[in-house]
Amino acid sequence: MPVEITGYWLAKTEPDVYSIDDLARDGETEWDGVRNYQVRNFMRDRMKPGERVLIYHSNTAVLGVYGVAEVAGRAHPDSTQFDPRSGYFDAKSSPDNPRWWCPDLRYVETFSTPVTRQMMRETTGLESINVMKRGMRLSVMPVTKDEFEIILRLGRGDGQRE
Repeated sequence: MPVEITGYWLAKTEPDVYSIDDLARDGETEWDGVRNYQVRNFMRDRMKPGERVLIYHSNTAVLGVYGVAEVAGRAHPDSTQFDPRSGYFDAKSSPDNPRWWCPDLRYVETFSTPVTRQMMRETTGLESINVMKRGMRLSVMPVTKDEFEIILRLGRGDGQRE
Protein backbone atom coordinates (compact mmCIF):
# COMPACT_ATOMS: atom_id res chain seq x y z
CA MET A 1 0.00 0.00 0.00
CA PRO A 2 1.55 3.35 -1.00
CA VAL A 3 2.35 5.94 1.65
CA GLU A 4 -0.04 8.90 1.62
CA ILE A 5 1.95 12.11 1.19
CA THR A 6 0.70 14.66 3.68
CA GLY A 7 3.58 17.12 3.75
CA TYR A 8 5.63 18.94 1.17
CA TRP A 9 8.94 20.70 1.75
CA LEU A 10 11.60 22.84 0.14
CA ALA A 11 15.24 22.29 1.16
CA LYS A 12 17.94 24.78 0.23
CA THR A 13 21.45 23.64 -0.58
CA GLU A 14 24.48 25.30 -2.08
CA PRO A 15 25.28 23.34 -5.23
CA ASP A 16 29.05 23.61 -4.72
CA VAL A 17 28.53 21.87 -1.34
CA TYR A 18 25.81 19.34 -2.27
CA SER A 19 23.66 19.55 -5.40
CA ILE A 20 20.77 17.65 -6.93
CA ASP A 21 23.41 15.96 -9.13
CA ASP A 22 25.23 14.78 -6.00
CA LEU A 23 21.97 13.38 -4.63
CA ALA A 24 21.28 11.66 -7.96
CA ARG A 25 24.74 10.09 -7.82
CA ASP A 26 24.45 9.03 -4.16
CA GLY A 27 20.81 7.96 -4.29
CA GLU A 28 20.30 8.83 -0.64
CA THR A 29 22.00 11.09 1.90
CA GLU A 30 21.78 12.33 5.46
CA TRP A 31 20.47 15.94 5.26
CA ASP A 32 23.00 17.08 7.83
CA GLY A 33 24.59 20.27 9.04
CA VAL A 34 21.43 22.26 9.77
CA ARG A 35 21.96 24.44 12.84
CA ASN A 36 18.69 26.28 13.21
CA TYR A 37 16.23 25.20 15.91
CA GLN A 38 13.08 25.88 13.89
CA VAL A 39 14.39 23.83 10.97
CA ARG A 40 15.57 21.08 13.33
CA ASN A 41 12.04 20.93 14.73
CA PHE A 42 10.54 20.71 11.23
CA MET A 43 12.89 17.85 10.35
CA ARG A 44 12.60 16.04 13.69
CA ASP A 45 8.91 16.47 14.42
CA ARG A 46 7.07 17.04 11.16
CA MET A 47 8.87 15.41 8.21
CA LYS A 48 7.59 11.90 7.53
CA PRO A 49 8.86 9.10 5.29
CA GLY A 50 7.59 9.41 1.73
CA GLU A 51 6.96 13.15 1.87
CA ARG A 52 8.32 15.10 -1.09
CA VAL A 53 11.06 17.71 -0.96
CA LEU A 54 11.88 20.34 -3.58
CA ILE A 55 15.67 20.76 -3.84
CA TYR A 56 16.49 24.46 -4.16
CA HIS A 57 19.97 25.64 -5.17
CA SER A 58 21.03 28.78 -3.32
CA ASN A 59 24.22 30.84 -3.46
CA THR A 60 24.63 30.24 -7.17
CA ALA A 61 24.18 32.22 -10.40
CA VAL A 62 20.74 30.75 -11.13
CA LEU A 63 18.72 30.37 -7.93
CA GLY A 64 15.85 27.94 -8.09
CA VAL A 65 14.41 24.47 -7.69
CA TYR A 66 16.41 21.84 -9.56
CA GLY A 67 14.65 18.63 -8.62
CA VAL A 68 12.80 16.48 -6.12
CA ALA A 69 13.74 14.18 -3.26
CA GLU A 70 11.68 12.28 -0.75
CA VAL A 71 12.07 11.79 2.96
CA ALA A 72 13.61 8.31 3.25
CA GLY A 73 12.97 7.76 6.94
CA ARG A 74 12.29 9.31 10.31
CA ALA A 75 14.73 11.90 11.60
CA HIS A 76 17.76 10.66 13.54
CA PRO A 77 20.65 12.40 15.30
CA ASP A 78 22.79 14.35 12.82
CA SER A 79 26.12 12.51 12.77
CA THR A 80 28.15 15.65 12.08
CA GLN A 81 27.42 17.09 15.53
CA PHE A 82 29.61 14.39 17.13
CA ASP A 83 32.61 14.68 14.78
CA PRO A 84 35.24 17.14 16.05
CA ARG A 85 36.67 17.40 12.50
CA SER A 86 33.33 18.57 11.11
CA GLY A 87 32.46 22.21 10.68
CA TYR A 88 29.11 21.23 12.22
CA PHE A 89 30.61 19.76 15.41
CA ASP A 90 28.68 20.71 18.56
CA ALA A 91 30.66 20.16 21.78
CA LYS A 92 27.46 20.56 23.84
CA SER A 93 25.78 17.65 22.06
CA SER A 94 26.33 13.98 22.87
CA PRO A 95 24.99 10.67 21.56
CA ASP A 96 23.00 10.35 24.82
CA ASN A 97 21.55 13.84 24.41
CA PRO A 98 21.72 14.90 20.74
CA ARG A 99 20.82 18.48 19.97
CA TRP A 100 20.58 18.23 16.15
CA TRP A 101 18.37 15.90 14.14
CA CYS A 102 17.95 15.28 10.43
CA PRO A 103 16.25 12.92 7.98
CA ASP A 104 17.78 11.03 5.13
CA LEU A 105 16.64 12.20 1.71
CA ARG A 106 16.31 9.93 -1.33
CA TYR A 107 16.68 11.14 -4.91
CA VAL A 108 13.50 11.22 -7.02
CA GLU A 109 14.20 13.35 -10.10
CA THR A 110 16.12 16.20 -11.66
CA PHE A 111 14.04 18.74 -13.54
CA SER A 112 14.54 19.17 -17.27
CA THR A 113 14.28 22.91 -16.61
CA PRO A 114 15.24 24.51 -13.28
CA VAL A 115 12.37 26.49 -11.78
CA THR A 116 14.13 29.79 -11.25
CA ARG A 117 13.18 32.53 -8.79
CA GLN A 118 12.13 34.64 -11.77
CA MET A 119 9.81 31.88 -12.97
CA MET A 120 8.35 31.57 -9.47
CA ARG A 121 7.86 35.33 -9.28
CA GLU A 122 5.90 35.25 -12.56
CA THR A 123 3.78 32.18 -11.81
CA THR A 124 0.22 32.35 -10.56
CA GLY A 125 -0.19 30.25 -7.44
CA LEU A 126 3.32 30.89 -6.10
CA GLU A 127 2.66 34.39 -4.75
CA SER A 128 2.88 33.20 -1.12
CA ILE A 129 5.55 30.51 -1.33
CA ASN A 130 7.87 30.90 1.67
CA VAL A 131 11.14 30.86 -0.28
CA MET A 132 10.15 34.08 -2.06
CA LYS A 133 9.32 36.00 1.11
CA ARG A 134 11.72 38.76 2.09
CA GLY A 135 13.91 37.73 5.00
CA MET A 136 12.98 34.02 4.75
CA ARG A 137 16.32 32.37 5.41
CA LEU A 138 15.28 28.93 6.65
CA SER A 139 17.10 26.10 4.89
CA VAL A 140 14.10 23.74 5.11
CA MET A 141 10.55 25.03 4.97
CA PRO A 142 7.08 23.71 4.27
CA VAL A 143 5.32 24.31 0.97
CA THR A 144 1.69 23.65 0.15
CA LYS A 145 0.57 20.77 -2.04
CA ASP A 146 -0.55 23.28 -4.70
CA GLU A 147 2.84 25.07 -4.65
CA PHE A 148 4.63 21.73 -4.91
CA GLU A 149 2.50 20.63 -7.87
CA ILE A 150 2.94 23.94 -9.72
CA ILE A 151 6.74 23.74 -9.36
CA LEU A 152 6.69 20.08 -10.38
CA ARG A 153 4.79 20.92 -13.60
CA LEU A 154 7.14 23.84 -14.38
CA GLY A 155 10.24 21.73 -13.73
CA ARG A 156 8.98 18.97 -15.96
CA GLY A 157 8.18 21.51 -18.67
CA ASP A 158 4.48 20.70 -18.74
CA GLY A 159 3.07 23.73 -16.97
CA GLN A 160 2.44 27.33 -17.83
CA ARG A 161 3.26 30.24 -15.58
CA GLU A 162 -0.16 31.88 -15.78
